[in-house]
Amino acid sequence: MLEFSKKILSKVSFDKNLFKKELSKSIRWLTKKEVLTLKIWALTTFAQYKNIILEAFDQIS
Repeated sequence: MLEFSKKILSKVSFDKNLFKKELSKSIRWLTKKEVLTLKIWALTTFAQYKNIILEAFDQIS
């Protein structure tokens, strides 16, 4: 499921709102370990969306 989430996020990264929506969905689907891996991957891959990524992950804490 982690690889699927990465693929989806890569495909929707052109739109900030769509990216935020799909990131939130991905976080709900994944295990805690996968969520941490996704966070690291998202921050390194999509640095331009840093605020959105951190906000999405802060909501689960």
